[in-house]
Amino acid sequence: MGNKIRLGIVGCGSFVQAFIPLFKAHPYVEWIAVTDLIKERREGHAKKFGIERVYDSYEEMLKSDVNAIAVFVQRELHGPITIAALKSGKNVYSAVPVASSVEEIVKIASLVKETRLTFSMGETGHYRPCSIFCRNMVKSGELGDFVYGEAQYNHDMRHFYEHYRRSGGPDWKKVAGIPPMYYPTHSTAMVLSSACTYAERVSAFGFVEKQDADIFGTGMNYWDNPFSNTTAVMKLANGGIVRTSENRRIAWYGPMSYISQFHGTKASYEFSISNHSLVKLDGMKGVHKDINKELNPPEMELKRGDEDFADGIVNNKWSGTMAPVQYRDAERLPEEYKGLHDGHGGTHKFMADDFCKAAYTGKLSPTNIWVAARYNIPGLVAHESAMKDGESMKVPDLGEPPADWPLLEV
Repeated sequence: MGNKIRLGIVGCGSFVQAFIPLFKAHPYVEWIAVTDLIKERREGHAKKFGIERVYDSYEEMLKSDVNAIAVFVQRELHGPITIAALKSGKNVYSAVPVASSVEEIVKIASLVKETRLTFSMGETGHYRPCSIFCRNMVKSGELGDFVYGEAQYNHDMRHFYEHYRRSGGPDWKKVAGIPPMYYPTHSTAMVLSSACTYAERVSAFGFVEKQDADIFGTGMNYWDNPFSNTTAVMKLANGGIVRTSENRRIAWYGPMSYISQFHGTKASYEFSISNHSLVKLDGMKGVHKDINKELNPPEMELKRGDEDFADGIVNNKWSGTMAPVQYRDAERLPEEYKGLHDGHGGTHKFMADDFCKAAYTGKLSPTNIWVAARYNIPGLVAHESAMKDGESMKVPDLGEPPADWPLLEV
């Protein structure tokens, strides 16, 4: 076992507020510090959560005695800050994505391999109920050979404009126009973790925005990105095929991540709005099983007969709590987490706990850099494919973690 974690949080926006209590409560964390370029934010978070150590910048924080960094800044900054932290000898927890270029991800993997420091990506899709259910079917053999899957992250950015204004300042539209596939892991993590494999090739197409042409388009953003929505088709190493979609301008309240189809030679899973179905073959007859009570939060199922039930679903009324399929995994969570708020389909506690345990024990997090790269890189290549009108492209793979580095048992 190692030393307790002295965690420096980089970025004091709204999202991190769900994680500070989880990190503070974890028995492997000694203390927490915060930094943000905006003085009012860093001091406000410090006061709200009783944090004594406050730094003016992440550069100053990296020179301190923190031994771990949690990155919660704008997504295009994740790579550079992670690289700087690893070079400074700090373990890293990063909100998604890992980085916005393949080169940065390769550099991070190289640094992690060299230093044996922890890198853990906080990807909700890896821990969502549908992912756990489908992954268990693959591992048990119940699904048979994996054939085809679909996953999507629907997040209409119109309700997110205020976030960009707060974080991006006068040039917020230039930041808001980031390619959807530069943030691919909510969809890729679900199907790839469930299929227990990785992407080898990808072909993608983007939707050229008409209504938000001042955000998406040549010269409109830092990436000259014209697409508000992008869909990718990937060929997997196990022979299966997946379709993933990252949608930022779509008639959906959002954000919502889900697997809609997951098919094998022996069984199939399907989901729509609130209904989860498992289908198996009995000879030439299909047999349907309703699995809603396994994959939906109990408090949600209790409201199924209400007139406004479906409206509650699409407005994420029950999106933050665990489903029974997660309960077994929840047994490994520290006692200190009982009663604390969860979020994003009951995933926050798992992400925080896995990082803390990995950093403390020196074992690999389930979402270590080699796994995270397999979730992240296909999206970066998919955007390149979409810019080339769907050209089929090879997806670089960083391979497996070092064989002598044990994985955290979860």
